[in-house]
Amino acid sequence: MTLNFDLREIATASMVLFAVIDILGSIPIIIGLRKKVGHIQSEKASVVAACIMVAFLFLGEEILDLIGIDVNSFAVAGAFIIFFLAIEMILGISIYKDDEPESASIVPIAFPLIAGAGTLTSILSLRAEYNVENIIIAIVINIIFVYIVLKSSIKLEKILGKNGVNVIRKVFGVILMAIAVKLFAANINELFNQ
Repeated sequence: MTLNFDLREIATASMVLFAVIDILGSIPIIIGLRKKVGHIQSEKASVVAACIMVAFLFLGEEILDLIGIDVNSFAVAGAFIIFFLAIEMILGISIYKDDEPESASIVPIAFPLIAGAGTLTSILSLRAEYNVENIIIAIVINIIFVYIVLKSSIKLEKILGKNGVNVIRKVFGVILMAIAVKLFAANINELFNQ
């Protein structure tokens, strides 16, 4: 088995996951949880989220095969989800909102806050275009960043301020929208060529 490491793929996959996970945009939720329950288990939440994401990277395709959907169809559907997430980030609106979690256990932070539906869809969509090893590196990079944010969420909110977090969200929203269009274009051709 040959490993095909590609810095461009790693960078793109990292940016997609960074934008979809939107850990900076989740700082207010994390701080709210910290105030409600006290301590957040940053290490545990990060490791569990990473395990969910890597497991879905390898088993997601088998699950799709089981229900008779090919990766290209899923990637096109994923492009739509990423597109709507981008619209939410750019316009500051909420098309879909989970109920605010009641506790800071693994369930609300690792899943669905970090490894939610958008993240898992993005991982499978990326798999249609990129090498698995590059996606794994992108997941690891994002989990390290998630861990740092979880550990220092209160400091980060003070440093960035509400406006800083909003600007970062909007910038990554635009990047995410461009990636969604590219993903859609690449996979829609594959669907029609079958």
